[in-house]
Amino acid sequence: MRIPVLALTAASAMVAALALPAGATAAASAAAGTDGGGRRFDQPYSGFAPAGTVLRPASPRAAGLDPAPIAAFEEQVAAWADPASGAGYLFPGATSLMVHDGKVVERGATGYATRYSAPRTELPEDQWAPARTDTIYDLASLSKLFTSLVAVQQLEAATIRLDSPVADYLPEFAVHGKGAITIRQLLTHTSGLAPDPEPALWQGYPDIPSRVKAILDTTPVNPAGTTYTYSDLNMLTMQLVLEKVTGRSLDTLVREDITRPLHMTDTGYNPPASKLSRIAATEYETTPARGLVHGQVHDENAWAMGGVAGHAGVFSTVDDLAVLAQAILNGGTYRGHRVLSRHGVSLLEENFNQAFPGDSHGLGFELDQIWYMGGLSGPRTLGHTGFTGTSLVIDPESRSFAVLLTNRVHATRTTPSTNPARRGIAGALAQAMRVKAPGAGRSWFSGQGGGATSTLTTGPLNASGTVDVDFRSFVNTESTDRLRLEASSDGGATWQPVTLRVTGTGAPADGVTSLSGQAVRAWWRVHAEVPSAASGLELRWRYTTDSVYEGRGVNLSGLRVTDGTHVLLNGDKPDAPLTSAGWRELPAGGGR
Repeated sequence: MRIPVLALTAASAMVAALALPAGATAAASAAAGTDGGGRRFDQPYSGFAPAGTVLRPASPRAAGLDPAPIAAFEEQVAAWADPASGAGYLFPGATSLMVHDGKVVERGATGYATRYSAPRTELPEDQWAPARTDTIYDLASLSKLFTSLVAVQQLEAATIRLDSPVADYLPEFAVHGKGAITIRQLLTHTSGLAPDPEPALWQGYPDIPSRVKAILDTTPVNPAGTTYTYSDLNMLTMQLVLEKVTGRSLDTLVREDITRPLHMTDTGYNPPASKLSRIAATEYETTPARGLVHGQVHDENAWAMGGVAGHAGVFSTVDDLAVLAQAILNGGTYRGHRVLSRHGVSLLEENFNQAFPGDSHGLGFELDQIWYMGGLSGPRTLGHTGFTGTSLVIDPESRSFAVLLTNRVHATRTTPSTNPARRGIAGALAQAMRVKAPGAGRSWFSGQGGGATSTLTTGPLNASGTVDVDFRSFVNTESTDRLRLEASSDGGATWQPVTLRVTGTGAPADGVTSLSGQAVRAWWRVHAEVPSAASGLELRWRYTTDSVYEGRGVNLSGLRVTDGTHVLLNGDKPDAPLTSAGWRELPAGGGR
């Protein structure tokens, strides 16, 4: 069962009413089925969205997007939620949402929010609760973003300072060599603290005061500032700092300073029993003996803290998270309610971890993590994941975001990784945005999955002497997924790499034999020379992916081969001798 984006449910009607200005519903309906001319993926934005941008429903086509990748994702997510998929069964239920330029282009739900009474034990079918577009999910570590947002608010209020020691606010924290750990290091996971409390807070301590003392007494495992170690203790400590300097509890800070101003009515800690029917169930726990966890935080340490913890505990919906994401894209404001200054938002997007390549981090937000951001990943892309199977990816360069909430730990945590689905929603949104080749000639695109190869091969060319090869490329790939130009002089039996000279924004500075990466979203001009070529020369453009992660893919255009006096190949001509395996020719003047 899949509830589509434009289904007229009570929840979708509510979103439309809240998000659309007066009279806009009719205009949006009139635009359905037309090309809305949305921003192209190869024309990135450089600043915030207009502060007045509000969420409103639109079909992908009305938003200027290709509907095919989004439809393919919806089909795939239904398979991920189907036990008949075998090893491909990732979660019982999921709710998803995609937004581009303020337009909600996908909003759907599949599977079940509650299906099991225990691992491998289904409830009677009449007790199954379908996942809905307004289902409330346990966000798990997405909760860290709310702690971080409160921290940035307090930075702006000057109640804390980024490079001040934590011990300035919590003197007890200085024990065991922690006196030098700073607020910045907590928020960027460079404090040197262990990943989790040992023993667990629920195991080793009888009450919340003793658990708080355990957090303060923890011993670091590395010197501050020397390593990146993702740590729940960082955010548990940050919680204690925020509560100390404000005199308010974390749940109160989040409610009064974030969710209430943004009208995020389904977001918070310890949701009320009146909403239980809308909450997705999580794990059946035997240690501790909690039974089926439903309506309480799944994370045991957060549970031990009364459900309110810096690292976990927040429940929310895709609609509420959409408001938060759009507020970030708007520079900290939504519908006239400002929760962060523009400078405050910039601190979320700034990479404070340049000393730790691969672990880019703003304050609280992860940056440029292709393992779940997929085709939307880039230096400014920010987001987070949660253990329960949740993810939020915000891409300022396209003013887009993707929200995926699942109950993958229902009723057991021993399930496959949710990362394929996380990358899937981000990749679908990235591929739905247009990339248009310069000029009006022929162009090709490959957005292949992992462990694949695409080739675009010329026929034998009547070459003599030095051959010049020119083309344009748009590359958005994992760093190890590469585009190469190769030459063969023996009928394709063997192929040799050709050195490429590349120009354009962010292009490699020296001659290279392959192109890859997601650092820039720009078309490059590529020139290559094949010396001492002879008749029968063949060329091929080969794009290969490993089995791990993929970006949006690779576009090619303007293929031209000459030998100084003759044009050996003009790729813009319809009869150009080119054979494609895995590359798709795009419509003339269009794009993908």
